Amino acid sequence: MKSIVNHFTLLRIRLYQYSRAYERVESFFTFFAFFFEHMKNPLKIIEEVEILTASPLLKEQEKIVVLDFGSQFNQLITRRIREFGVFSELHPHTVTAEEIKDMNATGIIFSGGPNSVYDENAFHVDPAIFELGLPILGICYGMQLMAHTNGGKVEGAETREYGKAEIQVTTPNKLFGELPTEQIVWMSHGDHVTEVPAGFEVIATSASCPIAAMANVERKLYAVQFHPEVRHSVYGNDLLRQFVFDICEAKGDWSMANFIELEIAKIREIVGDKKVLCALSGGVDSSVVAVLIHKAIGDQLTCMFVDHNLNRKGEVEQVMKTFTEDFDMNLIKIDARKRFMDKLAGVSDPEKKRKIIGNEFIYVFDEEASKLEGMDFLAQGTLYTDIIESGTSTAQTIKSHHNVGGLPEDMQFQLIEPLKTLFKDEVRALGLELGLDEKIVWRQPFPGPGLGIRVLGEVTEEKLEIVRESDFILREEIAKAGLDRDIWQYFTVLPDIRSVGVMGDARTYDYAIGIRAVTSIDGMTSDWARIPWDVLEKISVRLVNEVKHVNRVLYDITSKPPATIEWE
Repeated sequence: MKSIVNHFTLLRIRLYQYSRAYERVESFFTFFAFFFEHMKNPLKIIEEVEILTASPLLKEQEKIVVLDFGSQFNQLITRRIREFGVFSELHPHTVTAEEIKDMNATGIIFSGGPNSVYDENAFHVDPAIFELGLPILGICYGMQLMAHTNGGKVEGAETREYGKAEIQVTTPNKLFGELPTEQIVWMSHGDHVTEVPAGFEVIATSASCPIAAMANVERKLYAVQFHPEVRHSVYGNDLLRQFVFDICEAKGDWSMANFIELEIAKIREIVGDKKVLCALSGGVDSSVVAVLIHKAIGDQLTCMFVDHNLNRKGEVEQVMKTFTEDFDMNLIKIDARKRFMDKLAGVSDPEKKRKIIGNEFIYVFDEEASKLEGMDFLAQGTLYTDIIESGTSTAQTIKSHHNVGGLPEDMQFQLIEPLKTLFKDEVRALGLELGLDEKIVWRQPFPGPGLGIRVLGEVTEEKLEIVRESDFILREEIAKAGLDRDIWQYFTVLPDIRSVGVMGDARTYDYAIGIRAVTSIDGMTSDWARIPWDVLEKISVRLVNEVKHVNRVLYDITSKPPATIEWE
C-alpha cells in the first residue's frame, strides 16, 4: 500500500507541474476519469496515468544554460542568475545544439576563458547552437567566439585590459536598457573583436576596446567584452538581470519549495520501491540530504553513521540523538575507529589521505549494506562546488573531493546526489525550507574526511585530540561573541610543525595551532574574517592553556583564491 501512496504523490506533483506550466491541463480530467473508473484497481490507475504523463517532469523547469570555456568566474555567472529566481547550471562547451534543446533552455551564456579563438587547442562550440533561436550572451572569450563563429574578426589587442575600465553605451538596446550610458566594468582580456559579424552592431565602446559590446537584435545574440558577473562591474548584475528577464523572458519562478517538489518526484521516480542507504556524517550537507530523501521515501531510507574517529567533539552523540529521536529515522552506527586509523597510519600526503578515507567509507558501507536487505542506492551530500573543484574538461582539478574523487571503481551502489546542483548557501536555505532546526542548518561546514584533513601530515590519536579540543574552544568563543552567523566557516588546523615556547618558567617544544575563519556567500571565493582582536585574544589564551601540547596560535589571513578554505 505504501508503494501505491508514493506513486500517487508522484502523480500529484507531476500533474501540478503541468498545471503550473499551463501545459496538458487535460491530464487532470483524464486522471480523475481514470480514478473513478478504476477505483477497484488503483495499480491500473497508476500504470495508465504514468503513461499519460510520461513527458519528462524535470525538463519543465526553465533554465539558463552556461557553457564552460574555462573562466575562473563561471560559477559566479551561475550563482548570479539563481539569485534572480531562475535556475541555471554549468555545462561543458562540447554540448550539442540537440542536447541544449532537450534541456528546455530559456537562454544560453558563453563564459569567458583563457584561450584565444585562434589557438590550436581553442575551445569552440556547436555552430548549430546559434540556429536554435534562443537568446545568447557571450562574455569575454564568449564574445570573441561568437564573433569568430559568425564571420567577425578577432585580433590580439595592442593594450591588454586587466581591471576596471569605463565603457560608453553608444546604441540604445535591451541588454543595457535604462542603465547609465557610462559605467565602470571589469575587463580581463588580451584579444578583442575588431570587426563585428554581418547583422551585428556595436552597442558599447571603451578607450582601449572600440567594440566593448555588440548585438544582433533580430537573432537575440548579445556579447560583452567585460565580466558583468564580477562585483567590480558596477551595473553587471543589472545587465545580467535584463538579459535573463527582458531578452530571455524568464519567469523567475525557481525557489527552494519548487526544488523540493522536483527532487522529491525525481527521487521517487528513480528509487521506486527500492531502498537507499545514506552516508550521514552529521554535517549540514548530509543532514539535509537525509531529511530530503526521508521526506520522499520514508522508511525506505536507512542512514548509516560511521564513527571513523575523525569527528568533532560531541558529534557522535549529537548525531545519534538528532536523527533517531527528533526525526525518527532508521540510523545505524558503525564503530570503525580502529579500521580507519590503521589505514591512515604512516600516510602524510593529503590526496592519499582523502582517497583512503573516501574508499574506506564506501567499503564500510558495502560491507554493512550486505548485512541489510536490498540496499541499491547510496545517497551523498555532494555540492555543486565539490564537482567544480574536482575539475571539469576546461578546468584543472584543485583537489579531489571526498564525494567525487574518492569513490572506488568496484562500488556496489548507484549514487543519489540530490544537492549536486546547489551551492552551500542554497543548501542552508533548503534545510530551513525542509523544517530543519537552525542549529543544524547553521552548523559549521565539515568535510567528509573530517579531522583527517585538518591534521596536516600523518594522523595520530594525539594530533586528533589537539584539533578536536581546539576546534571546540574556537566554536564556543565565536558563538559567545555573537559572530557565528557572520563568519561563513571557522575551524582549527594542526600544521605538522613544532616551535619553542616558555610555559611555567620551562622551555617547551610543542605544536602551533592554526585558526582559519572566512567570510563567503557560496564557498567559491572567500575572504579572511576580521575577528575582533579581543575575541582572538580570548581564543588564543584558552587554546594554549587548555589544549595539551599547544604553545603557539596562528591566524590564517589568506583569501580564496589563492588558497582554498581547507588546508588539505
